[in-house]
Amino acid sequence: MNKFEPVDFDRNIMDSYNSPKEIPIMPLRNTVLFPQQIIPLYIGRDHSLRLLKDIMNKERIFVTVAQKDIAIENPEEGDLYKYGTLTKVIKIFEMPDNSRSVIVQGLKRVKIHSITRQKPYYHGIVERMKEHYDESIETVAIREKLKEYFREIVEISDYLSKDNITIMMNAGDEGNLADVVVSMLNISVEEKQHILEQFDINKRLSETSVILHREMQKAKIGEKIMTDVKDSINKNQREYYLREQMKAIRKELGEDEDERITDLKKKLEEAQLPEEAKEAADRELERLTRMSKQSPEYNVSLTYLELMAELPWSVSTDDEIDLKNAAKILEEDHYGLQKIKLRILEYLAVRKLKVENDPKSAVKGPILCFVGPPGTGKTSVAKSIARAMGRNVHRMSLGGVRDEAEIRGHRRTYIGAMPGRIIQGIKKAGSNNPIFILDEIDKLGADYKGDPSSALLEVLDPEQNYSFSDHYLETSFDLSNVMFIATGNWAETIPGPLRDRMELIEFTGYIMPEKTHIAKKFLIPKQVKEHGLTEKDLEFKEDGIRRIIQDYTREAGVRHLEREIAHVCRKVAKEKVETKTFRKRTIGDKQVAKYLGKQKFYSDRAERMKRAGIAIGLAWTQVGGDILFIEATKMPGEGKLQLTGQLGDVMKESAKAVLSFIRSNARELGINERFDKEHDIHIHIPAGAVPKDGPSAGVTLLSAVVSVLSERKVKNDLAMTGEITLRGSVLPVGGIKEKVIAAHRAGLKTIILPHQNKKDLDDIPEEILEGLNFHFVKDMSEVLEKALETNR
Repeated sequence: MNKFEPVDFDRNIMDSYNSPKEIPIMPLRNTVLFPQQIIPLYIGRDHSLRLLKDIMNKERIFVTVAQKDIAIENPEEGDLYKYGTLTKVIKIFEMPDNSRSVIVQGLKRVKIHSITRQKPYYHGIVERMKEHYDESIETVAIREKLKEYFREIVEISDYLSKDNITIMMNAGDEGNLADVVVSMLNISVEEKQHILEQFDINKRLSETSVILHREMQKAKIGEKIMTDVKDSINKNQREYYLREQMKAIRKELGEDEDERITDLKKKLEEAQLPEEAKEAADRELERLTRMSKQSPEYNVSLTYLELMAELPWSVSTDDEIDLKNAAKILEEDHYGLQKIKLRILEYLAVRKLKVENDPKSAVKGPILCFVGPPGTGKTSVAKSIARAMGRNVHRMSLGGVRDEAEIRGHRRTYIGAMPGRIIQGIKKAGSNNPIFILDEIDKLGADYKGDPSSALLEVLDPEQNYSFSDHYLETSFDLSNVMFIATGNWAETIPGPLRDRMELIEFTGYIMPEKTHIAKKFLIPKQVKEHGLTEKDLEFKEDGIRRIIQDYTREAGVRHLEREIAHVCRKVAKEKVETKTFRKRTIGDKQVAKYLGKQKFYSDRAERMKRAGIAIGLAWTQVGGDILFIEATKMPGEGKLQLTGQLGDVMKESAKAVLSFIRSNARELGINERFDKEHDIHIHIPAGAVPKDGPSAGVTLLSAVVSVLSERKVKNDLAMTGEITLRGSVLPVGGIKEKVIAAHRAGLKTIILPHQNKKDLDDIPEEILEGLNFHFVKDMSEVLEKALETNR
């Protein structure tokens, strides 16, 4: 309800307010009541309800005044405006929640001189204000313009109707006209209060006209916005027809296209794409300019072009091949590995000469593949090469990769397609000639999605990778400047064609002195710093380091050693935090057990070798060399051979060959010729949970079986390795360096090796060979002569 009617009230009562008089006052929130206006009010505040109750038995007159801040529940005098409206109650309704709904009508404008009291409700001194009006031609023009503005607002507004025009036309004098119009507008309380406070009717009309003009402009802008929104909604239906027109208009106006497309064009020009790639990018760019932004293919095309622009087609780093500096960096980063460092320096020297002789030609060299046990520094050496050459480096782990698309990428017809990891790595490296590390290449898989190792054939072939094709790019990318370095633990699991394209460089295990030096120079300073300690807090003595290596680790590399050092550092860090009077901790031979607990690895070799039928073999594993106890026993039977210890097929065949050799040479070996009629043979290799295979245990198997059959013990400080034939010949085997290091680590003094492996001792450090006694044999008679004790 919002209407205006002439005031029907006792004039004497009205005149009584021509002078200051005390009267109840009701604050209103978000409402301004004008004279002659009839509106409903919802009354919920306690003081307002009390006011209504008290005035209903009297004149039913009070003053309404707007609050400045609607959030205030109990406003003070400063929170109320100084001008309000003399108001009478027409009708009152009781609500279910004990509140009241009341119909009121404004009577006259009044000025509130002061608030006299606030409880139980507001009272104040108010005075009726006289209004002034001078009719003139200007006033008449303003009045008519005001009516015209209001009609226009009604036509375009969504909250006014033609009934509001009727209400305006029925307004009485000029002063009431302004009140009626303002009360119907959707404007702020402050603006309505401003009109209420205008006692000069001429000024009131003028101010109202200004407000109407502004609201009319706002309504027109709102109508234009709504029209634009509707046009945007219908745009997809019309865009096919408009697109050609827009292109023509843009051409005439010389306007550019989408800002992102403009940026792409600039980036593609700066990228200096080769001819083939440039043609592919231009074709896709042309498609993009004709494509709607709402099209699903728009973002696919945009992403493709962004990749083309970001790839380092012509960005390369200058090689800084200084052999002295490279040698210095390799020495700083790694201890030992002399043969490997020499091979790397040779490789760098060849690249330097090729560049100097023909700077424009691509340098094609072998793809290096570092193979060796975990923790021996393969990946870190590759990073050191990058540092020595001044190249960017990117590492890609191939462990568990089973999908060819990981290498070659997906075709863009698939949702979520992306380039292969080779192209992604080149992009991340930021140059077209980085050091690209293919980590764990021996752990590639294959399934129904393809064979990633086959995809790598093109990548790692210097004769083909100048035009590497990625399915996502659909154009070739030159990888001939990239230096690929692969790493792996096991060369045998690398597919043959892939292995053939690489030069294998073997990383062997570290020996005790090397591990000790690495721990002192690299591992301990690193872990001390990472655990918030300093050299003043913790010191490792050399005998303490050796104790950790010998009793707490069994590895070819130094990862486990680093973890044990970190374990000590954590314990010391805890002690430092908990102890107020902390003193420097020194970790020597006797202090190791305090921080690391009981030793993890024991040597019970002497105890195990007390009986006949036990021999020590030497084995090569993925984590370096190790010693292998081989046990044989005989029992009443019919010559059956039983093999246990999770042996592979090759080792089982070696055991069968051993038994055949003994049967055919029993008399010469001093063994009962009817042993195969009276006894069964059982061969067992402990650590049954670990698979074992290979031919190099042949001589050890034979020694153990002959030992148990002849009841002659094998010497307890002796180990052996070698393959045997049915005729008793001893053939060469691999992994000699790792096996000898394992024997040295186990405290063995004598080693039997095949005669043809004598040359392999050149690769073993002098400190390992010192104190070891070697026997090089050609047949089993020599082995048994050196290995078995003489019966007394």
